[in-house]
Amino acid sequence: MPAHAVLFDLDDTLFDHRATLRTALAAVRGEVPAFQALDLDDLERRHGVLLEELHHAGVMQGVMSVDQSREERFRRLLEGVGAPAPPGLVASVAARYRNLYAASRRPVPGALALLEVLGRRVRLGVVSNNILAEQEAKLAEFGMRPLVDVLVVSAEEGVAKPDPAIFRIALSRLGITPGEAVMVGDSWPSDIVGATRAGLRAVWLNRTGEPCPDPSLAAEIQSLEPAASVAQVILS
Repeated sequence: MPAHAVLFDLDDTLFDHRATLRTALAAVRGEVPAFQALDLDDLERRHGVLLEELHHAGVMQGVMSVDQSREERFRRLLEGVGAPAPPGLVASVAARYRNLYAASRRPVPGALALLEVLGRRVRLGVVSNNILAEQEAKLAEFGMRPLVDVLVVSAEEGVAKPDPAIFRIALSRLGITPGEAVMVGDSWPSDIVGATRAGLRAVWLNRTGEPCPDPSLAAEIQSLEPAASVAQVILS
């Protein structure tokens, strides 16, 4: 059955979250002596573990705000390197990171061009495990929001990828069946496994060159460029 819609993940699929994060962390590391005990890769790894933990257990559960989660993340990072973490310092470092992150935000190369090419042929949706305001702001900043017909975020729906239900919500709002849709994302468990369980075809964006867990489950692309060629893979 030909595709009538393409769903995209947002973070690290259309929005280059990791590059943005790494740029902001590198600047914070240069300004906070305690973090210079770690090389940037180690700081990024520790930060990533805390980010995932606090995002899923705190922000997505409504236990804390994004700002509170960020401050708790940097409090634990400071304590993890044996540094004092008084509230004033934690708030200052967290705010500095927030500002640097916002200033460094960038799309994944080729993302806008790909949406423009696909949008002339099919309807487009974004399915994301995050909060609505964050994801609306990213799409608007990169000029993508007018191209996206449906934006479905887990915090609004009360269900998150890889649960098939969140994909079905997007399909229902687009008015199509699972067999008429393709999901594109970078997370194998959340995007690929979740989408295929919901009955969609899937395309895995593997920009880091990881071994494919199961080539029979999804097509694979390494980038979003060139747009015409990637669109052909997604729609074929």
